[in-house]
Amino acid sequence: MGAGRSGPPADGDDPGPAPDVALHRGLGLTDSEASAIEALLGRVPNHLELALYAVMWSEHCSYKSSRVHLRRLPTEGPGVLVGPGENAGVVDAGGGIAVALRIESHNHPSAIEPYQGAATGVGGIIRDIFTMGARPIALMDPLRFGPLDDERSRWVAAGVVAGIAGYGNAVGVPTVGGELVFDQAYAGNPLVNVLCVGLLPVERLVLGRAGGVGNLAVLLGSATGRDGIGGVSVLASAGFTDDVVAEEAKRPNVQVGDPFEEKRLIEACLQLLDEGLVVGIQDLGGAGLACATSETASRGGVGMDVDVSAVRRREPAMEPWEVMTSESQERMLAIVTPENLGRVLEVCGRWEVAASRVGVVTAGGRLRILDGWGGEVLADVPAASLHEDAPLYDRPRRAPADRGARAADDPGRLPAPEDPGKDLEMLLVDPAWVYRQYDHQLFLNTVVAPGGDAALLRLHAPGVPGGDGRALALSADGNGYWCAADPRAGTAAVVAESALNVACVGARPVAVVNCLNFGNPEHPEVMWQLSEAIDGMAEACRSLGLPVVGGNVSLYNESAGADIDPTPVVATLGLVEELRSPPPGVGLVAGEVVLLVQAPGAAPSLGASQWAVRLRGHRGGRLAPLDLAAHRRLVEVVVGLVAAGVPGGVHDVAGGGLGVALAEMAIASGVGARVAGVDGHVGLFGEAPSRVVLSVPPGRVGEVIDAVVAAGLEAVELGTAGGERLVIEGLVDRGVDGLRQAAARVLPDALGAVGSA
Repeated sequence: MGAGRSGPPADGDDPGPAPDVALHRGLGLTDSEASAIEALLGRVPNHLELALYAVMWSEHCSYKSSRVHLRRLPTEGPGVLVGPGENAGVVDAGGGIAVALRIESHNHPSAIEPYQGAATGVGGIIRDIFTMGARPIALMDPLRFGPLDDERSRWVAAGVVAGIAGYGNAVGVPTVGGELVFDQAYAGNPLVNVLCVGLLPVERLVLGRAGGVGNLAVLLGSATGRDGIGGVSVLASAGFTDDVVAEEAKRPNVQVGDPFEEKRLIEACLQLLDEGLVVGIQDLGGAGLACATSETASRGGVGMDVDVSAVRRREPAMEPWEVMTSESQERMLAIVTPENLGRVLEVCGRWEVAASRVGVVTAGGRLRILDGWGGEVLADVPAASLHEDAPLYDRPRRAPADRGARAADDPGRLPAPEDPGKDLEMLLVDPAWVYRQYDHQLFLNTVVAPGGDAALLRLHAPGVPGGDGRALALSADGNGYWCAADPRAGTAAVVAESALNVACVGARPVAVVNCLNFGNPEHPEVMWQLSEAIDGMAEACRSLGLPVVGGNVSLYNESAGADIDPTPVVATLGLVEELRSPPPGVGLVAGEVVLLVQAPGAAPSLGASQWAVRLRGHRGGRLAPLDLAAHRRLVEVVVGLVAAGVPGGVHDVAGGGLGVALAEMAIASGVGARVAGVDGHVGLFGEAPSRVVLSVPPGRVGEVIDAVVAAGLEAVELGTAGGERLVIEGLVDRGVDGLRQAAARVLPDALGAVGSA
């Protein structure tokens, strides 16, 4: 099955070797885990059984290092139809429509094989959505790579972008936004997170569970190959080393995608669900058929017999353990009644999707792998033991020894820049080179395209009635600098930023999903970071009334022994009840007043700011405080003002501070501004939560200020929009066109040649 991580024993490991040490360690199981499996079965497991446990008890599938902490997140709310534990979260949008959303990581595969790693990440997240009965309508891609002056990082970035575009465009799901970060922390271990959202009639909701003894398990889609074998245990449960040969040897563990097969699979599955032919359905992602069969059986409280010889294969001489653990793409497992099998095969034939019976639901809770119906029993294990009985580790946690010293090392002591305008230009990066490679107008639902604070989509999809006049918003946000400085406060600030982003397009935030990207969980500092981040997320979500309806944990993000910065990514779903017109967007309107609306007493800090880290290499300092009650009021005010059509432009103040926010508004609209009262380079580049810039018609300034003051917030009149220059008195005087050119040339200069090679 390939070499897995042997490494130091996990908590509670017996130092003495278990039987067949080379085999279970080669599969990625620790000695204590092998002993636990033997105790569960009451005998020594065979190779196939060990392989099943290895993939199902991997970090990727079992969350064995994070489950104890994830329980602290709030997961329930008035609109939550399906929370964590299923293929995707589902939120009631009203009017008989539900929204399914999910975010996943494909970090390790993308580091090894950027195009296919990213492409199959897109394919997998799309399947998570239509598994719930939803039609996928949009993708987002938060991405992080090494620095642009690193040749391999540029190669990885160009390959990932091409993979997302190649799969998403071909399968017919628009990519409507995301994030793009280049930093040394991700040089050896990029982060490729992918979000998908879909719509469904509430009555079409289906869960990934088997039911009804005698019902059949039907495998739909592509034939099974050797690509992706061991992906979850080899790739997602170990970091990267300096051994180039060893890392290249992992390339076969990366799946190979076929977006056209996925498109046919989407249509076939949605028709099966529309006709009520499916009892339960599950995609074959991580751990492949081993996961799909054991999880559907376990969730349904039943067992399953699987005929491994009935699984279609595209490679000769595949061993049973290879068939069961292959992560070949574009496959689904449907549970159907015997009387519906004929119609299921007809529907699949119409869409040119291969389908074959590979299993039968049984009583007793056993998962049995057979070589032919009535043939030899190759494996016999309790289905729940693969899914529910995985080990649970409360790993040691320890705050960094230099935490206090780093917090006290305030970058405010650094000398002010001689030319703040030059520093401002260096902080600007226009991601248009990336998102222009994505089709963001498929379905013609996209109201706010990539480049805004959040994507905005009409609440509409083929086969989903209703939704007229309503919309949904999506924002995906993360900040490794903040979270490295203070994981708890930084993660809370990320949640707050994501909620404010959807508010800026007029949407009421209703739910979040998360992708928690962290280093090696065997390092106590990493586990402390993860625990602190989850507590920060829990506090912020409770205060803002946002249930966490799903997520993903990606660990072992390390290279040559160095862990990535803790990087929790938060994606927020917002709803617009009545979309009368497109929101104002990021921009300025000539003649309008530029207002800064913020929490009372907001004081920006250069600690962990873009200016300090990116331009000065200084990672110390403290984050500005976050008042969650005030932030919730700010979100409500912004939603109300945008819904009423008051501002001519709106933009949240986040990474890069007020200077970057004003520059981005000027670039987006081609309109300059003259503002005053910004307190030096700290006021220009310092960062703080709960701040938003509005461009407001002069006749409505009083109305805005009244609403702001009534909410217990502050409004500061900065100046007036107009002209062709951005003038921040005493600090910056730059032409808008020059700022635009400075931002626009960064990515084409660095990635254009790579992308066209």
